[in-house]
Amino acid sequence: MSSILTVSQINRYLAHKLSSDAKLKGLAVKGEISNWNVNYRSGHAYFSVKDESSSLRCVMFRSAAEKLRFVPENGMAVIAFGSLEVYERDGTCQLITQELHPLGDGAVSLGLEQLKRRLAEMGVFDSEGKRPVPPVPSKLAVVTSATGAALQDILNILQRRYPVVEVEIYPALVQGEQAPESISTAVKKADTCGADTIILARGGGSQEDLMAFNTEKVVMSVFNCVTPVISAVGHETDTTLTDLAADLRAPTPSAAAELAVPDRSNLLSAVSLVEKRLLRAFSANTEKYTSCLTELALRIEKQSPVQQLAREQDKLAALSKRLEAAEASRLERSSLSLDKYASQLFALGPFNILGRGYSITQHNGKAVRTSKELRPGDTVRLTFASGTAEAEITKVNENDL
Repeated sequence: MSSILTVSQINRYLAHKLSSDAKLKGLAVKGEISNWNVNYRSGHAYFSVKDESSSLRCVMFRSAAEKLRFVPENGMAVIAFGSLEVYERDGTCQLITQELHPLGDGAVSLGLEQLKRRLAEMGVFDSEGKRPVPPVPSKLAVVTSATGAALQDILNILQRRYPVVEVEIYPALVQGEQAPESISTAVKKADTCGADTIILARGGGSQEDLMAFNTEKVVMSVFNCVTPVISAVGHETDTTLTDLAADLRAPTPSAAAELAVPDRSNLLSAVSLVEKRLLRAFSANTEKYTSCLTELALRIEKQSPVQQLAREQDKLAALSKRLEAAEASRLERSSLSLDKYASQLFALGPFNILGRGYSITQHNGKAVRTSKELRPGDTVRLTFASGTAEAEITKVNENDL
């Protein structure tokens, strides 16, 4: 009778047998992924690959899982590379997976497409969130390689087109494993420097060279910027996820510089045109308001108390002249009438009659009109045209003519 073995001994024996079998090392197993799960604490991935009739449990430790270029999904056809071992605690057979590659599209293309789809669902590429690039900036921030040709192209364009703009450079690695972190950090710093626009650029290269600009870290750093970002990664035919997330995409670094600043010659022409328009408008307005002021001054002058007093004084003077003329005319008419009446009075007066041989007889200072007023012996005074005489009445005849 065979010896009695413990469960641990059986599992240990199976583990030893499998680990010592060279045929079970470096396996490539094809199947569909199921039950994909990543432990959030350890970072290890646990899943199964299956075909029509069987399934094989697999584990991918954190060090290998972090190198995946795509996100595995249930139902995805893959090839798992690894070695078959027994997990002694549970006595289960599992594939210790070192690499995982999707069937069909490559892992890089698939991962890129998955990331693009996920970012699109988050609204990272939506046109509604794009910020306008200021047309006349006072300060620019440039994030790129400090030694690359892209930086010199940008600086040359800026100097030629708009030399007054202030430029701050934030160097970053634009290629390699450290590039995403370096670019993200530089973009965040540039966003706080007070620039009007950020230019994120690198020269052309292979798809692999541009992969840093297809990472979620770089894309989200651009998307979260408060400052408008112009992305100029690669050449015209290259489009990265960073280009899609930026507020404006330029085909080349030189084009980005041209989009970031105006051409000073165009500005000078525009300023000259505006100046001419302003001068014409100013001249027209000056003439208009001068005429208006002149009219108002005349109206004010006409309505002023001084002018009203002057007009009233003129009226008074005219009335005075008319009054004087009327008075003079009235006096003249009165004088003529007086002369006329004086002549008539003189003609009818007693003294005028005296000149024709008549005399005035007065008794006791009163004119004697009839003989009845006298008595013989009365003394009377006779007044002639020239001189007087006294006479004594000797006889009174009342009825003799």
